[in-house]
Amino acid sequence: MLYYDILIIGGGPAGLAAAIEAKKNGVDKILVIERDRELGGILQQCIHNGFGLHIFKEELTGPEYAERFIKELQEFKIEYKLDTMVLDIREDRVVSAINTVDGFMSIKAGAIILAMGCRERTRGAINIAGTRPAGVFTAGTAQRFINMEGYMVGKKVVVLGSGDIGLIMARRMTLEGAEVLAVAELMPFSGGLTRNIVQCLEDFDIPLLLSHTVTEIRGKDRVEGVVIAKVDENRKPIPGTEKYFECDTLLLSVGLIPENEISKSGGIILDPVTSGPIVNEGMETNIEGIFACGNVVHVHDLVDFVTEESRRAGKNAARYIKKEVKNYGSMAKTKAGTGISYIVPQMIRGENIDRTLDLFMRVDDVYTDINMVITIDGKEIKRMKKRHLAPGEMEAIKIKKEDLIASESSVITVSLEKEGA
Repeated sequence: MLYYDILIIGGGPAGLAAAIEAKKNGVDKILVIERDRELGGILQQCIHNGFGLHIFKEELTGPEYAERFIKELQEFKIEYKLDTMVLDIREDRVVSAINTVDGFMSIKAGAIILAMGCRERTRGAINIAGTRPAGVFTAGTAQRFINMEGYMVGKKVVVLGSGDIGLIMARRMTLEGAEVLAVAELMPFSGGLTRNIVQCLEDFDIPLLLSHTVTEIRGKDRVEGVVIAKVDENRKPIPGTEKYFECDTLLLSVGLIPENEISKSGGIILDPVTSGPIVNEGMETNIEGIFACGNVVHVHDLVDFVTEESRRAGKNAARYIKKEVKNYGSMAKTKAGTGISYIVPQMIRGENIDRTLDLFMRVDDVYTDINMVITIDGKEIKRMKKRHLAPGEMEAIKIKKEDLIASESSVITVSLEKEGA
């Protein structure tokens, strides 16, 4: 049986950042396992710019951003295995993996970091009625075909869902000569970043149809058109509002799901809202020595935030290996109050916080001129006025270590309150 101090599952931006940070914190025997043929994960097909503004203070494309971390990984001589599939993980931190070079492997790890990223929701997940012709793609699949494989997926396109990948692909298809008829969004607000709505839709005069959805796909061998209808406040199509769009391609950008099948096999408890592991302040799951970071925990909007979170996981995995983590004392919990969908991390051990506790969250609707209020056991410790909040953009707040109450029943709540409430 092979042994490594830290085993990282996933060689995308999260896994790379975690591995490098663990190495910088004094752990030498590290292995990164990646199921694809190259490191970098989804970044390799994201050839648009906009990456790295927080981490590097400059605009990079996805491959450029990934390359900086791949080079650093190689400079540190951190081991990695490509084309390798992890089959399962056990609570005693034994991982089963397989590839064509080594065959079947059992690997024992001092600590494991889960960094498998996320996957797209498919047509089957949203039950669109109609026939099943060619020409229906998830936006990420279309992105890979065009940017990496060199195939054009269609010429007359409708996009369902206004997540960031859908918005970016609306622009990409336009630049490749396709006609993008519309982007339909079920919710009354966009699921993507404001900058992407402006740069990818408004700059190219592509209409965004909020509170609309595709109700039918038509076509036998190839998509011939889709029916789009307006929806009511319960997200049900309104009869009589149907409109037919003649097209040959439908791209789906209807949400991302953390990739957690092997997490479940290892007995890791998942948050029902994020669909990712419940983690503490060090990004450790409910199983001691197994950490998680990046989109496998919750879906991020910026890769820079994935990097920051993954560095925290790598650092704390290294601290765990060196027995520097304090497991005694109080355990606080975070609670999503009014207007907040979820908060990560969910569990807090105050003794392990250096200076500040970083909390990440998303709101459940679009809000303007509203207060974000943080309380600990009902006592207000911080209040911030926010001009604009939207579900498509992740929010981050910092809480000073001294503000955390050392009580076993501590509950840290984040809520939204209207002015004057």
